[in-house]
Amino acid sequence: MLCALLLNPLLRASAQLATKQMQYEKTQSLISEAERAFELMGHAIRVAGYQNIRTKNSSNKPTDSKWFIQVNKKVGYRGSDSLSIQHGLSDGVDFDCIGNVLSKERTRKDLAFQGFIVERQAGIAKGAKVNGGSLICQSLDRQGRVQNTTLMNGINHLLVDDISPPQSTVGMGDSAPRLYKISLQMTDGALIKLDFERTFATRNMP
Repeated sequence: MLCALLLNPLLRASAQLATKQMQYEKTQSLISEAERAFELMGHAIRVAGYQNIRTKNSSNKPTDSKWFIQVNKKVGYRGSDSLSIQHGLSDGVDFDCIGNVLSKERTRKDLAFQGFIVERQAGIAKGAKVNGGSLICQSLDRQGRVQNTTLMNGINHLLVDDISPPQSTVGMGDSAPRLYKISLQMTDGALIKLDFERTFATRNMP
């Protein structure tokens, strides 16, 4: 009896410690995944609109700037937004959002395509509990067709907002970079919900 009285508090403390350790590890994993998502989407925003002067297609005029980066509101999992960009190939080595080396075969009209959208996790029965949606990378295969690849799970919500000031207020004309705020909510599907936010500027928008 005395032994049980002494052991019970120790067992409870050990269980609580194990639970906290698991939550800590899940939190660190979600933070790491969020940073990876920001890195990929931020890179896409920065290269959006790049055109190699040697391969520039005359039909892709600088005035078509909105065509190079597009945000579609509330089209994904739980009303998440989607982001898509197009850019030309540089003279160096370029990669898409899943690490494929970009080549002319992976372009349309000499432009590479990258898209990001959150969708319901595949293979999960309707009504089953899930740890958020899946962040999908959209890119072109060697035949120039759009292919979808899951980058990560645990995305509860994705918001993409153009927060650029009106061009008339910045004094830079059409050369002013555009600013995009990306908001992510990550979840383990149970107790943990983490909110993240980053702002990225375009570098090549015509």
